[in-house]
Amino acid sequence: MHIVYPVVVSALLFSIGVYGVLARRNAILVLMSVELMLNAVNLNLVAFDVWLRDRLHGGQVLTLFVIVIAAAEIGLGLAIVLAVYRNRQSIDVDRLRDLSETGASEEAGPPEEPVGVGEDADREARP
Repeated sequence: MHIVYPVVVSALLFSIGVYGVLARRNAILVLMSVELMLNAVNLNLVAFDVWLRDRLHGGQVLTLFVIVIAAAEIGLGLAIVLAVYRNRQSIDVDRLRDLSETGASEEAGPPEEPVGVGEDADREARP
């Protein structure tokens, strides 16, 4: 088997994943695109493991680690998406640029300095 075929397929999958991350506005589709990119990496790892005839099968072991990390990433990502949807009723990534509540940034003025912080507090704390 030539190494070129899996590498080209992997490059295409990775390119589609990058396009999906950059062009999509839906958070679920962005997560799916990240998974597509991780699967392209897995395909490369296994293809080079077979091509190099590694006795320890390091590429396949790394693929298992990537699969575990991808599963954790999807679980955490979906939990975040569900929490954002409950609060905002939207999972549009462009509308979620700022994590402050709507209208809170307009009502609030500049942040106040906490009591006991500043030059006066430093002078009082010194003997």
